[in-house]
Amino acid sequence: MQKKLLGMAVATALAAPAAAFAQVQVYGTANMTFNSTKYTASTAGAGSVSKMAVNSHASNFGIRSSESLGGGMTGWVQYEFNVKMERDNDFAANNGSSRNTAIGLRGSFGNVFLGTWETPFAQTFRMWDVGTIGGYGASTSVMYRRESTGSAPSQNCGVPFQGGQVLTGGGLPAAFCYHQDSAGPAGYALWRRYGSAVHYESPMFSGFQFKLGYQPNETKAVAGITMAVSSPPAGTAAGSTALVTVAENPSSWSASLSWTGMGGKARAFVANMQNKDWSSTGQTDGGYIFGGGYDFGFVNIGAALETFKYKTAAAVQETTEWAIAAAIPLGSGKIGASYSVAKDMENKTAGTSTDNGAKMYNIGYEWALSKRTALGFGYAAIKNDTGAVFTWTGMAPVQNGVTVTPLAGSDPSNIFVGIRHSF
Repeated sequence: MQKKLLGMAVATALAAPAAAFAQVQVYGTANMTFNSTKYTASTAGAGSVSKMAVNSHASNFGIRSSESLGGGMTGWVQYEFNVKMERDNDFAANNGSSRNTAIGLRGSFGNVFLGTWETPFAQTFRMWDVGTIGGYGASTSVMYRRESTGSAPSQNCGVPFQGGQVLTGGGLPAAFCYHQDSAGPAGYALWRRYGSAVHYESPMFSGFQFKLGYQPNETKAVAGITMAVSSPPAGTAAGSTALVTVAENPSSWSASLSWTGMGGKARAFVANMQNKDWSSTGQTDGGYIFGGGYDFGFVNIGAALETFKYKTAAAVQETTEWAIAAAIPLGSGKIGASYSVAKDMENKTAGTSTDNGAKMYNIGYEWALSKRTALGFGYAAIKNDTGAVFTWTGMAPVQNGVTVTPLAGSDPSNIFVGIRHSF
């Protein structure tokens, strides 16, 4: 009897850690392509260049944990990070930076969580972009005007000093530009993760779901603050002070309503994003994206249309993009293709437009070796107007061998083969 009780006690002790670890999931994706890349001549006359490259496309690593709290409620946390599959010794450029990383509670009320996460606007790409092969498609180039992670562009990131010079780098504290944002091809990126926000996702009601994300005004600043300049411009005395803040109160919110029906074959959505004090103080940018798709079995199609206005005190700039995508089952894989168009940025105030639109197309085949591993190959190209610099995430450097943003008017293209493994 004592031996039986001892055996039960040992089994219980061994089972307890196993039960705890069963709540933890380690996951990730490695997505790499071998490319023949070309950049055509730029508007300013820089010559074309062709090169071979190995590129990573949103490779990542993450850990999830969840715990049942009773009453149908679950506590959860997720840490997800970029994985640099190409070594470059650059510890500042997104190496290990967080992707969808948050803590939250799920229940009959829905899902509430805090952290860094895709906006509802950005998440819509999963409902229509069925044609991307490797890392090349509409939602990683023209649609959403590429991608970014950050709370908001700060008007105080680069500030005037003297004679029109701007303080950056060593002239300002490192944390001063924590919330800066890339200007993107024209206006900032719309596909983004809020850097630190609160999110809500409703339960599913007859195929409908509502999502809301709010980025609070944590970078709010008052005007007129001065500071000592550690590295002043040439000709300026060391220890000089500069006016480094303007009054700003940036915040943002994004919401979406989506529907999935007919056994998951049909899908539709609408989403918006409203950004206060992003392009300039006292103004609110905003816009919408609409779309959806249908899986006919022999072909899965998707489409989306987005429009957005960037506002300053002097002008209202409006941009529109649209895309169509298709996936055709073939063997154990699919043929994927998409086509997208970014129209020229229009100045609604002056009634003019800028020649900075673009067209993108891609086609390829992805062969599923298993549920977790796939091989793919294809071709993708972007035709930039004279003032446009659209490209994909995970590209080889351009003509200068340094930056991955094309020179204005230069057209990037890729012939690629790739491999993706998820776990």
